[in-house]
Amino acid sequence: MGNGTKSAEHLTHEDSRYEAVRSRDARFDGAFFFAVETTGIYCRPSCPAVTPKRRNVRFFATAAAAQGSGFRACRRCRPDAVPGSADWNVRADVVGRAMRLIGDGVVDREGVAGLAGRLGYSARQVQRQLTAELGAGPVALARAQRAHTARVLLQTTGLPVTEIAFASGFASVRQFNDTIRAVYAATPSGLRAAAPARDRASRRTATPSAGIPLRLAHRGRYQAGPVFDLLQREAVAGVEEVSGVPGRRVYRRTLRLPYGTGIVAVDERPGLPGTGSGGWLDARLHLTDLRDLTTSVQRLRRLFDLDADPYAVDERLGADPRLAPLVAARPGLRSPGAADPDELAVRALVGREEAERLVQRYGKTLDAPCGTLTHLFPEPAVLAGAEPYGTPGALAAALADGAVRLDPGADRDDAEHALLAVPGVDARTAAVVRTRALGDPDVAPPDHAVPDTWRPWRSYALNHLRAAGEWEHR
Repeated sequence: MGNGTKSAEHLTHEDSRYEAVRSRDARFDGAFFFAVETTGIYCRPSCPAVTPKRRNVRFFATAAAAQGSGFRACRRCRPDAVPGSADWNVRADVVGRAMRLIGDGVVDREGVAGLAGRLGYSARQVQRQLTAELGAGPVALARAQRAHTARVLLQTTGLPVTEIAFASGFASVRQFNDTIRAVYAATPSGLRAAAPARDRASRRTATPSAGIPLRLAHRGRYQAGPVFDLLQREAVAGVEEVSGVPGRRVYRRTLRLPYGTGIVAVDERPGLPGTGSGGWLDARLHLTDLRDLTTSVQRLRRLFDLDADPYAVDERLGADPRLAPLVAARPGLRSPGAADPDELAVRALVGREEAERLVQRYGKTLDAPCGTLTHLFPEPAVLAGAEPYGTPGALAAALADGAVRLDPGADRDDAEHALLAVPGVDARTAAVVRTRALGDPDVAPPDHAVPDTWRPWRSYALNHLRAAGEWEHR
C-alpha cells in the first residue's frame, strides 16, 4: 500500500507540473524543468514552444539533472537563464546550504571535498543527498553552472574562446568544448553565432575594461524602488554610491572576490519589471579576473533578492488583514541581502558613519579607482588587528578566525548563536545580520511580537511595514 500511495502522489505531482507547462506558467521557471524525450531538449515551464504530449515529458528538479540524462538546453527559452529556485534561499538543511555554496563557486575553487568540509559532512554524504533529491551531484551541478557562465560570455562578449573556457571555471579547453556540445548541441563558435540580436549588439563593446553586460532575471513583480531606497540610505562612501533620480537610479559598488576585485553597476529599471510574469535588472560588471563572474553574479542576486518567489510571499502575507493593503500597494516587495556578509555584519554593528571611517582608514585602495568608488571594505582580519578593542574588534576577530561564519553555506542557527556569544552584540544586531547577511526570509524582531501567520515570510512582512512607514528603519 505504501508504494502504491507514493506512486499516486508522484503521479499527481507530475500532473500538476504538466498543467504548469501546458499553461506556460512563468511562476514555476527555475522551480523545475521539463524535458521532451522525442526531441532530446529540456525547457523552462513557460517555454513558448508547442506543448509536448504528456507521455513524452519528463520532469527534473535542476538543469544539471536534465543534462545528466542526456537532454540539451532549449535555444528558444534558454532554461539555464531562469532565476534560481527560491527553495535554496528558504531552506536551512544541507541541500539548501549546499546549493548556495555551489552557486557561490565553492566546488570550482575548492572541489567537492571543500564543499563537504564547509557543510560538516563527508563528500559521500553530500553526493548522496544531492543526487537523491535533485538528481545530480555537486560536480554535475557545478558543471551546469559553468556552462551557463560560458554561454553568457560567448554571447555577450568578444573575448577569445580559450579565455572564456578558463574564466568559466573549466580545467581545460577540451572539457569546455565537450560540455558546450553536450549542453547546447553546438560548438562554442556556433553558440556565439546563435546569440540573440541584443547580445550581439552588446558584444561589440563588452570587454573586461568596458564591463560585461548582464540581465539579472527575477520571477514575478519586482519593487525596485524600496530596494534602491534602502541601498541609498545605507551607501558607504568609497565603497558604494547611488546616483540618478528615483525610478532611474544606478547603484554602484566595489566587490572583493576570490580571485580579484570588481565594480558593479545595477540599474533601477522602472516600468518593465512591474509585469507579473517576471523581468530583469540590467547590470554591468568590471572584473580584474573573469573567473569571478559566477561568484559576483550570485552575490548580486542575493543582494537584490532576485531568486525570491513573490507569488508565495504575497499569497501568504496578503491574507493578513494588516498586511493585505500593503501587499496590494507593493506586490513583489523584496527582502534585500548582502553582497559581502562579513561587511554587512560590521556595518550593522557600527553604523554608516563609523563604517565610512573604517573604509578610509583601513580599506584597501583600488588599483584603478572609478569615480567615487575608491576602496574595498576592510577585511575582518585587518580590522581585528588595527582596532582589536571593544565590540567591533571582537566581532572582526570572530569573523576572521571563523568563530562566526556567514558564508552562503553557514547554518543560520549556529551563526546567530555565535554572534550572540560575541561580547556586546545584541539580539537586534544579530537579527539584522541573520536577515541580510544570511538571507533568512523568516526573521522576527527580537523586541516585538509578530503573528505566526506571517511565517515563513516574517522578514518580508517587516519590509512591507518599513516601506509603508509603519516600522523604523534599521
